[in-house]
Amino acid sequence: MKENPHLIIFNENKDTRGCLVAIEGGNNIPFEIARVYYIYNTPQNIERGFHAHRNLMQVLIAVNGIIEVTCEYHGQKSFYLLDSPKKGLLLSGLVWRTMKFVSDDSILMVLADTYYDESDYVRNYNDFITLEQNFLSGFLHERA
Repeated sequence: MKENPHLIIFNENKDTRGCLVAIEGGNNIPFEIARVYYIYNTPQNIERGFHAHRNLMQVLIAVNGIIEVTCEYHGQKSFYLLDSPKKGLLLSGLVWRTMKFVSDDSILMVLADTYYDESDYVRNYNDFITLEQNFLSGFLHERA
């Protein structure tokens, strides 16, 4: 199941001791989690990403700080602000993404549905555009 990028708001349990967010694969994450990684100590205003995936499903969560995510898919661009650990961004399949670490204390945690597979990466933007055009022309052909 491939979906357009969109935000997921996690339930937060808050009391005088602080806040707790529970993340469960197959429940509030729409897939079983196979891999978790995080990126930290990234200087302020540095951008990362600059790639797409052919099939991978991921949820990006700023567990600290603020991260601006730009997504390009289906010929359009969308911008998302990850500014709370109770907010996740679902990315599914062929989405070109860049992440700008707005604050130098930002920590980006990523939940993925499969293990690392270099062959799933599209690291060249022109290759991404070609794959997107092939996808869109095939989609339009199927609907005709």
